[in-house]
Amino acid sequence: MAIKQLLFTSLLATSLTVNGAESFVVQDIKIEGLQRVALGAALLKIPVRVGDTVGSQDVSEIIRALYSSSNYENVEVLRDGNVLVVRVQERPTIASISFSGNKAIQEEQLQQNLDASGVRVGEALDRTALSNIEKGLEDFYYSVGKYNATVKAVVTPLPRNRSDLKFVFTEGVSAKIQQINFIGNKVYSDAELLSRFNLNVDVAWWNFLADDKYQKQVLAGDIEALTSYYLDRGYLKFKVDSTQVAISPDKKGVYITLGLDEGEQYTVNDVQFRGELIGKEEEFKNMNPFEKGDVYNGSSVTGLEEGVKRVLGEAGYAYPNVRTIPEFDDEKKEVNLVVSVEAGSRIYVRDIRYTGNNLTKDEVLRREMRQMEGSWLNSKAIETSKARLNRLGFFETVDVQTVRVPGTDDQVDLVYNVKEANSGSINFGVGYGTESGVSFQVGLQQDNFLGSGDRVGVSAMMNDYQKNVSFDYRDPYWNLDGVSLGGKVFYNEFEASEAGIIDYTNTSYGTSLTWGFPFDELNFFEFGVGYTHNTIGNVPEYVQADKFVRSIGQEDEDELNINDFDVSITWTRNNLNRGYFPTAGNHQRASYKITVPGSDAQYFKAQYDVRQYVPLTKKHEFTLLMRGRLGYGNGYGQTDGNDNLFPFYENYYAGGFTSLRGFGSNSVGPRAVYEGSTFNNPTHESVTDDSVGGNAVALASLELIVPTPFASDEVRSQIRTSLFMDAASVWDTEFDYREQDLIGNDLYYDYSDPTNFRASYGAALQWISPMGPLVFSVAKPIKSYEGDDEEFFTFTIGRTF
Repeated sequence: MAIKQLLFTSLLATSLTVNGAESFVVQDIKIEGLQRVALGAALLKIPVRVGDTVGSQDVSEIIRALYSSSNYENVEVLRDGNVLVVRVQERPTIASISFSGNKAIQEEQLQQNLDASGVRVGEALDRTALSNIEKGLEDFYYSVGKYNATVKAVVTPLPRNRSDLKFVFTEGVSAKIQQINFIGNKVYSDAELLSRFNLNVDVAWWNFLADDKYQKQVLAGDIEALTSYYLDRGYLKFKVDSTQVAISPDKKGVYITLGLDEGEQYTVNDVQFRGELIGKEEEFKNMNPFEKGDVYNGSSVTGLEEGVKRVLGEAGYAYPNVRTIPEFDDEKKEVNLVVSVEAGSRIYVRDIRYTGNNLTKDEVLRREMRQMEGSWLNSKAIETSKARLNRLGFFETVDVQTVRVPGTDDQVDLVYNVKEANSGSINFGVGYGTESGVSFQVGLQQDNFLGSGDRVGVSAMMNDYQKNVSFDYRDPYWNLDGVSLGGKVFYNEFEASEAGIIDYTNTSYGTSLTWGFPFDELNFFEFGVGYTHNTIGNVPEYVQADKFVRSIGQEDEDELNINDFDVSITWTRNNLNRGYFPTAGNHQRASYKITVPGSDAQYFKAQYDVRQYVPLTKKHEFTLLMRGRLGYGNGYGQTDGNDNLFPFYENYYAGGFTSLRGFGSNSVGPRAVYEGSTFNNPTHESVTDDSVGGNAVALASLELIVPTPFASDEVRSQIRTSLFMDAASVWDTEFDYREQDLIGNDLYYDYSDPTNFRASYGAALQWISPMGPLVFSVAKPIKSYEGDDEEFFTFTIGRTF
């Protein structure tokens, strides 16, 4: 309204000028009221020069030209003799912009909207733009059901023709859906149709996907879902004739009425393919999901079209047009489907470029490519290349764009844009347990050393129970065929009693060498050889360990000196959609290690780990993670007539963040059992709460990954929140269980029974921080045994799931 009044005043001034005098020759031009705008800039905008003859039409053009510059709030054109006088009032400069009362819209989004409208600090204040912004923001609130919302732009004048601009929001509450009505539905009931809606009335507390607050966009999505529901059941001519949204007088309730025309159900008579079939007609026909007489299904048709596009895309036809044309026989209620194929031009890849890899070298990315430069564009190869980059674990996100080459119609460039993650980590952990107290561990690993893609790990760890120095290295592309080469050297001192295990010491050192061989895009095999020396001091005398000591013939020694040479094979299958925080796919790993005959301890050890991610929503906000582990080891052969047994220092354990949250590290499993006069007990066998582990383990975990509350979209790729339930069982297949009277009998049970499991539940938060992955978890046991070390809170750096 204000701008119309100003324009009227300007036109009125023009009218007075014209009526007051005839046309005249301009001898001079004066501009009054300039403050911010330079005189020269203002004169350049005026379409009149000294010496020109000025009439009423010219005056109108002057006013129009000055207003178009967006610098002035008011313009008057006057005549003083033969002098043309232009009197202006400049628009004030925006000194600051602030927001108040906005909760549904973040300030960053508001600022982007203002920038797009040219409203920013330092620019002239355009009141017309402010009115449009106010209306646009109110329209947004109306679209999400907040009909009481208002947005006002408050302008506060300041000295030197400046103004503060403040947007005041009154958001109100979202209108709730009072009723959703359907008119015209005969085949399906209202209840059946409503079950397909996200918008609903009286939403149950457990239905977190539904909403009882009106949102225009959600309603549009529900109508689309309703249409798909009918199309999937053969109603090709279904349509929503009308959509009426009525608002209650207090603007707090919404009544929705949809008028439906269901039409008739059609069956498929025939499916034909026409157009540019590039010799793939038989392959297309094999994709046909319909038999004669099948009820039409819209999702199946869409799947067929996508399948045709996929085949064309893999053959280099990057921009095909595939559409299905129905030909109706209304008498028989049948439809013939004609799949029209326009393949277009075959596209070739000119160049592949990478952006965002500030640390990682181009060659590390290029060697993962399955799409080659100079060959035709293959959509499958492009996606495979993207998946391989994701699985490296070096990047938070990987995106690929197809860019047409200017001046050509058959060439494109591929641009892979990556966002690098912190591929190095400081393995620093802090834990607190009800019995173990506070524990620490420190280490360092770099999975992408100097951007080369090589893994280098240096660990110098010291805590209450362990001193460790190790160095490991792995080159994933030792040769051009993708064969990897890696090795490790280590020295370790282990004090078992401080780790919640039976009291003994183990000083070990060794080395290993591994070669890896890719089998295909998903499967990888690794072969290794290694040597380990173990010096066991304070040799434990509990029953399970004593059997092993006797089996290797060192029962009379004060300490055990064991030299083992081993060979191993590992199979890995990685089908995860990305390296960090995957949301779909699975990761499987199976390993088998056996010491060679002649080693002091002859044993084997096998383990299988699996992670399966199942997205529960289309955008993967909710994902179900299922984890499992099975492990088993035992001795083989004989030494001096004795059967070889599994070494007690190689036993499996459970408890802690990586296996069973809610329990102290290594605290779950069989306990130490002593015979006869040992352990200060001359007459009875005894059992203690010292954990000794077992030669078999089974772990399972069910984890629901949920959106992190209060996290913005920018940081959600770096933070993961989940609710979990863990279960674990560790047992000793060689344990001889007998009912007997033991000291500490409350700790004694059948350690050979795998059904004696522990379980816990809790919540976890993972964050990819600048210093590496950070993990916080709280957990509470729901099934435990006497002597278990419960651990409510853990904090770890360097490990994620």
